[in-house]
Amino acid sequence: MRFGLRKLTLLDYPGQVACTVFTCGCNFRCPFCHNPALVVGRDDSLTHSFADVLAFLESRHRQLDAICLTGGEPLLHEESLLLMQAAKAMGYRVKLDTNGSKPDLLRQAVADGSVDYVAMDIKNSPEKYAVTSGVDMLDAVRASVAFLQEGHVRCEFRTTVTGCLHEAADFAAIGQWLAGAERYFLQGFKDSGDILGGDPAPFAVSDEQLEEFLAVVRAFIPSAEIRGR
Repeated sequence: MRFGLRKLTLLDYPGQVACTVFTCGCNFRCPFCHNPALVVGRDDSLTHSFADVLAFLESRHRQLDAICLTGGEPLLHEESLLLMQAAKAMGYRVKLDTNGSKPDLLRQAVADGSVDYVAMDIKNSPEKYAVTSGVDMLDAVRASVAFLQEGHVRCEFRTTVTGCLHEAADFAAIGQWLAGAERYFLQGFKDSGDILGGDPAPFAVSDEQLEEFLAVVRAFIPSAEIRGR
């Protein structure tokens, strides 16, 4: 498989100087996804081999603290687990971004010490998960949430908020579901110019809506914040 590589980020891993590695392909079909080519496995920007990424990490171990592995959905690929293991062996901290659809592989990565921080997307309230993610994988997502809530690894949950798919009642349900989470972020939909659902207009969300939803969810998760404004 091929990987994409952002050689430096100060944002993707909290408190760390990191690089970001991208994998191709996703088993969700969220209509507001900002990188449809990556989701369906046709992103020509993913030009790096597994060996290329390892060589880069070897060359930067004095400049970088961490690696962020994102997608797509990284846990669709065996190479992602191998890459996380290799990065840890070099002394890097490893952050994994996941949609939570592969709870068994998530448990494996945490159990073997391959990951230090997990960021899991929460697409919507359980009742609206299928319509928001485009697939019916709620049982797997619930299993991943439950595992992360047990505290085996540092983690955060985050929701990309849209104007047409989310309403206040959804954030009450999400808050109840994630109650006790240390870190939960709302991030407003941003139009990249190319989204999976075609027309971006229905997904736009205002600052006022974000503040309303934040107030709702803070009744259950007082530390919740808005990210990326």
